[in-house]
Amino acid sequence: MARRANIYRALAHSPNGLRAFSTLGGFIRFKSRLDPRLRELAILMVGYLARAPYEWSHHIAIGKTFGVSDGDIRALINEAEGRPSTLEPLAMAVVRAAREMSEALAISDATFVQLREGLDDERIVDLALTIAFYTGVVRVLASLQIDVEDDYKRYLDEYPLPAGAKGNPWK
Repeated sequence: MARRANIYRALAHSPNGLRAFSTLGGFIRFKSRLDPRLRELAILMVGYLARAPYEWSHHIAIGKTFGVSDGDIRALINEAEGRPSTLEPLAMAVVRAAREMSEALAISDATFVQLREGLDDERIVDLALTIAFYTGVVRVLASLQIDVEDDYKRYLDEYPLPAGAKGNPWK
């Protein structure tokens, strides 16, 4: 199904770009040692903060396959909106790192200390690579105006973003 995704259809206009994109994306998804639930929480925070419907909806679906619960998603939204959340300390540190890298370009010293309590050096690097990659992905999605496929729109109904997406110029 990934090859039929609208993002791959758009990126196919640059075959070499698609290959490069897929290399880092494939590492993050299939070879990183970062816990997949934590990875998905970080990606979801990036998608939520960027108001990126494509990223948000796709990673709700993906996240659920890796243990992200409805409660986690609600807690992440609360955290993004500055309200108290029920995320456990390591997950809270991961979503805070995603927020800081999305908004301030770097993980704060305080958050880094919290991450070190639950992650080794390799996993911290993998987390930083994941957040950096997906902050780029949301910009590609917005710039190319990539639409959410019908199969994923239900996630936007269940967990709406404050803002919507633009149309798709590749149609």
